Amino acid sequence: MASSASPPIIIRTQAGELRGIVADGVRRFLSIPYAAPPTGARRFEPPQPVEPWAGIRDAVTAGANAPQRIREVPGLDVAALVGDGWVPGDDYLTLNVWRPDDDRGGLPVMVFVHGGGFVVGSKDAPVQDGGTFARDGVMCVAINYRMGLDGFLPIPGVPTNLGLRDILAAMEWVQREVAAFGGDPGNVTIFGESAGAMAIADLVTSPLAKGLFRRAIVQSGHGGMTRDIGVAQRLVAKMAKLLGVAATRDGFAAAPAEAVLDAIERVSLPTTRLDLRGPDGREPVFGISRFVPVHGDDVLPAEPLAALTTGAGAEIDVLIGSNAEEMNLYLVSSGVRDRIGRLIAWLALRRSQPRAWSVLNAYGAGRQSGGRALTDAMTDLVFRWPARRFAEEHRGRTHVYEFEWRSTAFGGELGAAHAVEIPFVFDTLATATGPEGLLGRTAPQELADRMHRLWIDFARDGSLPWPAFDCDTRQVYRVEAGTAAHEPAMPAAAYLP
Repeated sequence: MASSASPPIIIRTQAGELRGIVADGVRRFLSIPYAAPPTGARRFEPPQPVEPWAGIRDAVTAGANAPQRIREVPGLDVAALVGDGWVPGDDYLTLNVWRPDDDRGGLPVMVFVHGGGFVVGSKDAPVQDGGTFARDGVMCVAINYRMGLDGFLPIPGVPTNLGLRDILAAMEWVQREVAAFGGDPGNVTIFGESAGAMAIADLVTSPLAKGLFRRAIVQSGHGGMTRDIGVAQRLVAKMAKLLGVAATRDGFAAAPAEAVLDAIERVSLPTTRLDLRGPDGREPVFGISRFVPVHGDDVLPAEPLAALTTGAGAEIDVLIGSNAEEMNLYLVSSGVRDRIGRLIAWLALRRSQPRAWSVLNAYGAGRQSGGRALTDAMTDLVFRWPARRFAEEHRGRTHVYEFEWRSTAFGGELGAAHAVEIPFVFDTLATATGPEGLLGRTAPQELADRMHRLWIDFARDGSLPWPAFDCDTRQVYRVEAGTAAHEPAMPAAAYLP
């Protein structure tokens, strides 16, 4: 946090005046409302306009966030990555703004959407402090949005994809208000990781997002994790049963918040009987989260990959990529990778992939343990190959990266796992290093300098030091190596759309 502070600063928005703080060369405005509190009659409605306030509203503390419950991971400082958990309060459809402490206008704007499986996370997680971007001449915005039951459960009689609608409302706020903070509404880049990246990839294809951003950065995400509304109704029925309520708007509205969190935890367990496979026998989320966006509404009229083929989002420049060992975050940190054999690996994968034996054989089952084959296969099935498919179908300019630096956490086995790139993107290595740090005890500052700069340059004017991706040359940039090269198709290509 800041080591030296200056007097507060006042900004006038359309809803009223805000008081921020200045510290270490950065102006910070925290928990600015972009929509009215989603409570009472507004709980299951699209985001509503902010009610104007009189006087000056303090924007100097982090404030409330969406209801959630964070599970501890032994040996890992989870709070650095997703925040401290639920901070109760009605007014949580809010955002943070960081900008340089000077009078420049026309700053490029970067808007961050946090991850967390659409059930946890916060704009205030330490690893994603936007002050590092402001320090380097970019305005950074980070947002909260509805999650879990409130944001991504298609309850009959309730508008679908409320969490995505919140993100759209935040982007509309950016278009209206960032000029007052010195940002350029014509030069907006939306970026995010994991669930946040999935949401962004989906919104690239949404007709409701037209004109809201010029560029998108998709970190460990893609457009392949949406469900048909009919399939998602099975989750609605299961949640209603767990809560003992009718599967209606009024039924879910009557459930206490803690009971809802209990039900989300229970329905998320791998042992919970719930079939979310589509007609093709595949479960596109591979059990990682039950709560994801749905397609077939006004936000996502078609599956995102299909929408790309028709030119949706072609006007948006996209930077998309993955980490080399994504699933290590889940299967190494839990110890599963080194405990299970081929049979258990098959049983785990067949819930999501009808050709599970073939997949495991393609990833070396028999030559390596079943757990390691499963980890390698799911890294490609869940993250790496769908990102390449997004790049293949996007009709606009697209660049692909791979982050391959290996964390030394968990005895050197965590490697280039899911989320490891975030502290490098934000240049916040100190938040993720130490005895229980995601990165291990140390991490290379030079790599953070370079990766942070890549993101800034792309946001400023679209610049990147490697060729755009196409289906012939298939250029993928390895961030640690600093070079781009042709990447052949992965074994996973035979098992995914």
